[in-house]
Amino acid sequence: MAYMKETVARTAISTICITALLIARPAYSQSTLTLDIISTLNYIQALLMRIGPLLSAVLFIIAGIFYAIGQFFPSYQRAAFHTTAGDMVIGAIIVAVLSVASTGFAVASTHLLINGTLSNAT
Repeated sequence: MAYMKETVARTAISTICITALLIARPAYSQSTLTLDIISTLNYIQALLMRIGPLLSAVLFIIAGIFYAIGQFFPSYQRAAFHTTAGDMVIGAIIVAVLSVASTGFAVASTHLLINGTLSNAT
């Protein structure tokens, strides 16, 4: 039963990621129908900068709730709740760091893509 819940959760996360990429509104050039990768990455970066801090705050709050709920159970169940809370705190920290660093990642990837396309064009 736990395996089915885990599979459903992974499928939901995959669906959300694919939907976010499809919503990214890729820009198309007028002469040819080629995907403009740089503008798509800029849109995804802006979207993640808006969603990241909110997601991080929600993960911290949910982690606190899991920790508090774990206090009401016996030790073996408390350990499971506290482990889940710890994992959520780590996830919240990672999301917060990536939200802050996303601007730097976007600039670096844009430079790499521009340099790569310029060197291939010549």
